[in-house]
Amino acid sequence: MPRKSEPHLQNRVRELRSDVAAMTQQQLADAVGVTRQTIVALEKGAYTPSLALAIRIARLFNEPTDTVFYLDET
Repeated sequence: MPRKSEPHLQNRVRELRSDVAAMTQQQLADAVGVTRQTIVALEKGAYTPSLALAIRIARLFNEPTDTVFYLDET
């Protein structure tokens, strides 16, 4: 039986940061206590944040965590 692939964590960070909040990557990084490189990797989908970081980012944008971060199960 073929093994089902693992869902991939997607996010709306770039959209919220640039379109909604008009923030730079550095401003977001400073606001949530990480490096700009972490934000770059997160926006590219190359980095999965800790739960604590995901919550801090969602709170900053005043959004529920599961609308900022979601599983792509397709």
